[in-house]
Amino acid sequence: ARVVREVTLIPEEAEDMWHTYNLLQVGDSLRASTIRKVQTESSTGSVGSSRVRTTLTLCVETIDFDSQACQLRVKGTNIQENQYVKMGAYHTIELELNRKFTLAKKAWDSVVLDRIEQACDPAQKADVAAVVMQEGLANLVLVTPAMTLVRAKVEVTIPRKRKGSCAQHDKALERFYEAVMQGILRHFSFDVVKCVLVASPGFVKDQFISYLFKEAVRQDCKILLENRSKFMVVHSSSGHKYSLKEVLCDPAVTARLSDTKASGEVKALEDFYKMLQQEPDRAFYGLAHVERASEALAVDILMISDKLFRHQDIATRSRYVRLVDNVKENGGNVRIFSSLHVSGEQLNQLSGVAAILRFPIADVSDAEEDSSSDED
Repeated sequence: ARVVREVTLIPEEAEDMWHTYNLLQVGDSLRASTIRKVQTESSTGSVGSSRVRTTLTLCVETIDFDSQACQLRVKGTNIQENQYVKMGAYHTIELELNRKFTLAKKAWDSVVLDRIEQACDPAQKADVAAVVMQEGLANLVLVTPAMTLVRAKVEVTIPRKRKGSCAQHDKALERFYEAVMQGILRHFSFDVVKCVLVASPGFVKDQFISYLFKEAVRQDCKILLENRSKFMVVHSSSGHKYSLKEVLCDPAVTARLSDTKASGEVKALEDFYKMLQQEPDRAFYGLAHVERASEALAVDILMISDKLFRHQDIATRSRYVRLVDNVKENGGNVRIFSSLHVSGEQLNQLSGVAAILRFPIADVSDAEEDSSSDED
């Protein structure tokens, strides 16, 4: 058994803030460096204020995560003597990249410890980038092991082609392609990204790729030319973010991305829906139903949303942890879906928990669904 009292971690990249958000719970103790505004009074009686850096230990009360900026703010009361902050005084710490923090909990469960291992494993960092586009609209997306982030949205009005004159249309299209190309160079790090999916309906994707590499040659853009093999063209029904799900389901893409967490989640969910259609007695969703299947030792693959482990009620959270532990102990696979992936959003529509069973079991429709499966 792993005995842990506290852990000290250093967030090295934006995604680590998401992991930290999932580790923190109300009532935890967080020690980190922060800036505090301090009032000083001089010998003459004049009052001034200055900002000082100090280390505080807070009892966590509220946790706020901004998924677009990947910023994490934690508010709580000071629980350790400090020369600038009174005991019991409120303070907000904004966790910073490359600055360590120490987290202590009254109880450490298997889900928290597994997340720490996942966050610290460099093999988990195989990133995928995607440009999901249609004429005049492109979403530049990063798919990391833990989250799907729209890094940029490019919108350009494209006039329609007119009889005998396409000049306006072609100029606007070129402007659009140039903006997407600049977005790729600005937002995708080719040191980390191992595959760039370019998806669209029709021929937009092919025309864009043709433009991209002609321009790369003309401008002698070595970074694009050296990484040409990473680009993969695939069909999507639109240029909106939600089309990414069908892109990740494409068999050619699945084969290319077989070792990434995001594609594994998409495939597991796709298998679940197939099973639901073909053998409904082997596809369960909802906490009470899946718990019943777990008690019967029938769960082969458990899919559960990380959103559920952020529940502030300890008894409810423990119920989810117990389900995960039971499935693992009985030889089942557990996939914890990120609610910042498209597949995670979809799983949340099934109350955040679903399972593919090894064998059919009797109807469990009489099992009472617990309304507490919603996040607070």
